[in-house]
Amino acid sequence: MNDMQHLHALYGLKFNPFIAAVPLEALVKDEATKRFCWRVEQIILDGGFALVTGDSGTGKSVTLRHLNEHLKNMPELSVRIITRPQSGIRDFYREVSELFDIPMKQNNRFGNFSSLRAQWQSHIKASLFRPVLLIDEAQEACDDVLNELRLLSSVDLDSKNILAVILAGDKRLLEKLRQSSLLPLESRILIRYHLDKKPQNELVHILTELIKRAGSPELMTPTLIQAIAEHAMGNLRAMVFMANELLAAASEKEQRQLDENLFFDIYRTSTKKKRTEK
Repeated sequence: MNDMQHLHALYGLKFNPFIAAVPLEALVKDEATKRFCWRVEQIILDGGFALVTGDSGTGKSVTLRHLNEHLKNMPELSVRIITRPQSGIRDFYREVSELFDIPMKQNNRFGNFSSLRAQWQSHIKASLFRPVLLIDEAQEACDDVLNELRLLSSVDLDSKNILAVILAGDKRLLEKLRQSSLLPLESRILIRYHLDKKPQNELVHILTELIKRAGSPELMTPTLIQAIAEHAMGNLRAMVFMANELLAAASEKEQRQLDENLFFDIYRTSTKKKRTEK
């Protein structure tokens, strides 16, 4: 029996709600994220840049997942995701050419530049929508690539945009954009969405919804949910990592419900172990 079959047999879980690959429909989409998705809809008509920022674990990638799904529901809209933000110019063009199904012209940066712009302009004439490019972990992007995106997306002496670009990254991205070389890009950001640490009551709601949507609303006691939310200190990733560790421990023991006693056993043991190692 594999892990998922074991979790289903013990708890009735349809999926593990505490891993990165959790189905999108299981994730809570709060009002702020819904507003952000609606605002991005506006820039796909005129193009431009949007920015999602926040500390690690605050939900930037989840926000992009929600946005991607939201935009997919719009007919004729072309949405693409950059998977290697740290690429140099040559690899950047190679990836974007593949994403938009344009033959890559070796050693011909101008040719690639022109081909992409021509396809995007044709798409706009056909659908009225700007193509959308999503870039997660954008703090890893080279300055040259970010500036190239700015130049690629602008036509008619900077009076029109032919691309909508959504950048997501941590505080290093904000610092990067304040550099003099990137100020022309920073000044073109139309939408800014910053993700703060979540209040404890919101973490409780998210965790409660996660286990409910996974098919096991009684998986954890309310007291345990409160304890996890408190110890996560506002960080979504820390919360689900903690919950996943507890689920693994309970599954190994075949404990039918996760409770606060399990929490104290696991983390008291972990604390003692760290002190001993010191």
